[in-house]
Amino acid sequence: MDRLQTMTVFVAVAEEAGFAPAARRLGLSPPSVTRAVSELEGRLNARLFHRTTRSVHLTSAGERYLLDCRRILQEVEDADSAAAGVHGRLQGRVTVTSSVLFGRLVLAPIVLELLQRHPQLSISTLQIDWVVNLMEEDIDVAVRIAELRDSSLSARRVGAIGRVLCASPAYLRKHGRPKTPDDLAGHDTIGFTAAAAISEWAFHHDGKRRIFRPRARLQVNNADMAIAAAGAGFGITRVLSYMVARQVEAGELEIVLQDYAPPLLPVHVVHKETGRTSARVRAVFDFLAERLKEHPAVKAR
Repeated sequence: MDRLQTMTVFVAVAEEAGFAPAARRLGLSPPSVTRAVSELEGRLNARLFHRTTRSVHLTSAGERYLLDCRRILQEVEDADSAAAGVHGRLQGRVTVTSSVLFGRLVLAPIVLELLQRHPQLSISTLQIDWVVNLMEEDIDVAVRIAELRDSSLSARRVGAIGRVLCASPAYLRKHGRPKTPDDLAGHDTIGFTAAAAISEWAFHHDGKRRIFRPRARLQVNNADMAIAAAGAGFGITRVLSYMVARQVEAGELEIVLQDYAPPLLPVHVVHKETGRTSARVRAVFDFLAERLKEHPAVKAR
């Protein structure tokens, strides 16, 4: 095998976590796959896999080599596509990441529309509630709801999202509607933070910033649970506006203290800068940006 073929075999073994499944994926015999990896390790003078009778997983050297192989193979595929003039119909794989609930409520329909438009395009999603390094995780495009600090990313702002306090109508009838943040001290609260740590609720009014530290009976790290508890009348919670848009519209939750809302959080679509962005990554980036600008959950400004 030549070097590109050997790299392809190595990537398949790494992604399938085994020689036999990699062989099935590539349409090769298991011995030829095993031999190719052994020859590769011999040429590199480095062990790429830890092998046991039950598992195959990458060594540290293998993890680094996998990133390089994926990049090189992707660039070769891009070069072939450009020469063949097929970028207009988009083919290949693009990896997209977002937070879990944003991915389910907002991003999923956009991704499905994109796949329907381009049958030869593949998209892999990673929905996770913390910021991942695009280069280290080999991710092409991300949706970030926050101020951006990583200057190595190419970003496009598509709008902004607010933080809201909400409770069920039944809870507010029973306990009253808070008129100022000070009133929250007499209310039941549901704490929600991604790390399940004690949260702070910031308020802004007349140019002044105020902090309230809820003494929550229920502290969760999952927005779905916080929203369900609020809907069931267990208290007031704070979430991002898009998370409860459906419940507010249906009358299941009501927003309180809107006059004290903190500044909106910017929403960006970003991709990693690698010197030359493939046409399909650029196309996915542009499509997500345009659709999110139009989405009612993202208050463009």
